[in-house]
Amino acid sequence: MSAAGLSPRQLAGRVGVSGKTVERWLSDGRLIPHARNREDAAKVLGVDSTMLWPKAVRDALKIGPDREIIRSYPYRSACPSTVWGDLIKNARTDLLFAGYTNYFLWLEQPNLVESLRRKAEAGCRVRFLLGDPDGEVTRQREAIEDVALTVSTRIRITLENLAKLRDVTGVEARYSAADDATNHVGLSVFRFDSQALVTPHLARVVGHDSPMMHLRRQQEDGMFGRFAAHAEELWDRGRPC
Repeated sequence: MSAAGLSPRQLAGRVGVSGKTVERWLSDGRLIPHARNREDAAKVLGVDSTMLWPKAVRDALKIGPDREIIRSYPYRSACPSTVWGDLIKNARTDLLFAGYTNYFLWLEQPNLVESLRRKAEAGCRVRFLLGDPDGEVTRQREAIEDVALTVSTRIRITLENLAKLRDVTGVEARYSAADDATNHVGLSVFRFDSQALVTPHLARVVGHDSPMMHLRRQQEDGMFGRFAAHAEELWDRGRPC
């Protein structure tokens, strides 16, 4: 008899499956019903489905390195601007914007200059790693993208906004080294303390059309750590703007 005083056949009738199916559920703990059947059975018995099939919960949980992936987006533009805003707002110690142009931030985040000013004044380190607007890789990328708003123009828009923060201690900007430019243009890393947004750039599309991952540090030498180390390496070899 079940916890609700029902026989397997009675429970089967209420859930809408055969009696033999319920008997298999009860006799073989390795079998996990479909989610709808689990919920229907738990409702009939008056218990939580996780009490009946805890393995289903364990199987659904991320327990390996992929647990650092909070969410993935097929396009960077599919990520709500509020996600970026909240990450910037909640950062306390380290903001690193290591996109090649970082241009879109000034369009999508209201009053970003003042937000970054307040962050820096509160003790948060704010860094921008940019591509050299006059570099060879920048010219090559412009030819590949072939769009009216060129890569160098987008970089210079970021530089214009950063110029408004020159008097703020804690705000830094660098160009990636010429030898690193190819690695930089192909991968954008945006760090917010222990979280990051990472965009690997597809061959011939602009950044907002490339996929993106939202990561949170959960372990040493995990996905977050490896991307963060990549950005730090480029930063260390960079030169002041």
